[in-house]
Amino acid sequence: MRARVLLILALVVSILALTACGGGGKTVKIAILAPLSGDVATFGESTRNGAMLAIEEWNEKGGVNGSQIETVVEDSQCSAEAAVSAANKVIDQDGAKFIIGEVCSSASIPISEIVVAKGVYQISPTSTNPSVTVDEGGNTKSSVFRACFIDPFQGKVAAKFAIDNLGAKTAAVFLDQGNDYVRGLAEVFIAEFEAMGGQILVKETYTGDDQDFSAILTKVKDANPDVLYLPDYYSTVNLIAAQAKEKGITAVMLGGDGWDSSDLDLSVMEGGFYTNHFSPDDTRAVVQDFVSKYESKYGARPDALAALAYDAANILLQAMESAGEADPAKVAAATESGKFPVVSGDISYDAQHNPVKAAVVLKVEGGKVMYMDTVAP
Repeated sequence: MRARVLLILALVVSILALTACGGGGKTVKIAILAPLSGDVATFGESTRNGAMLAIEEWNEKGGVNGSQIETVVEDSQCSAEAAVSAANKVIDQDGAKFIIGEVCSSASIPISEIVVAKGVYQISPTSTNPSVTVDEGGNTKSSVFRACFIDPFQGKVAAKFAIDNLGAKTAAVFLDQGNDYVRGLAEVFIAEFEAMGGQILVKETYTGDDQDFSAILTKVKDANPDVLYLPDYYSTVNLIAAQAKEKGITAVMLGGDGWDSSDLDLSVMEGGFYTNHFSPDDTRAVVQDFVSKYESKYGARPDALAALAYDAANILLQAMESAGEADPAKVAAATESGKFPVVSGDISYDAQHNPVKAAVVLKVEGGKVMYMDTVAP
């Protein structure tokens, strides 16, 4: 009798253990690295929310390959030093073999060097600098991918839109020389704008710590260009645009996806345009389904950061399911050859692990961000 009771207790304990672990106790660990503090904290919040929404949906339908997905979230602050520390922590201490992140190119590039050395898989939702997936020798990093288009494409779209849609003939360009993302967009915009017959009247640099842009804005005022290209993050763009308005500068302001934030100052950006990866006004069913689910969970409309993080998580998990196991090298191979119908477009990958997809152009008008156009590669 006693043996029978012990056997029953043992079975109950086993069942409870299996239930607690999601059936079978198998888990796969994924790290999310994003800036959850600092100047671009809204980027990190959207990234975390988008990725977690996708992961929760996978867990609700049974996980991936029979394993529940466990997450580790670290604040990598959009800085190289913090990102390196966070990457080493999630790999060495937490045992993560898959990383979603970082947001900023200047943080994703050093992470990519770590994951290649340690045999880990990385997919950045939003880092657009080409060096995220390609090393200094021009070789593709075997286990590093992104969900966004790259700076050359975004810079070309902005230049083409300025000339073809706005009729611009002259431009001024401001850039933070120490920021890989900003410099990448600016350099491509300049090259493409000039190649299409435009003239760069002003090119000025600043540092990430600058708060007063009056000296370089005076040069813009004197040159009177048709457009002012500001390919920086929203926090810096807000400062420059406010000071430009104070000086009476009438150039149309243009930018990149770094503008995409609920904290973008729409009053000073009125009449400006920026390139982006996603618009919640896109009528495709996959977009509207995502927008509905995101609004229901977080009480706000998703921005491009949220959409790309949702896409990045889904690309990773679809590739993992195709690979049949949580082996970073096999998941990387499945990503290379896969086709992924995600929110920001139907994605396939080129030889340098960049997604082939379209971009959108958005306009700030009447205190709102409005969809303007879609530009295919």
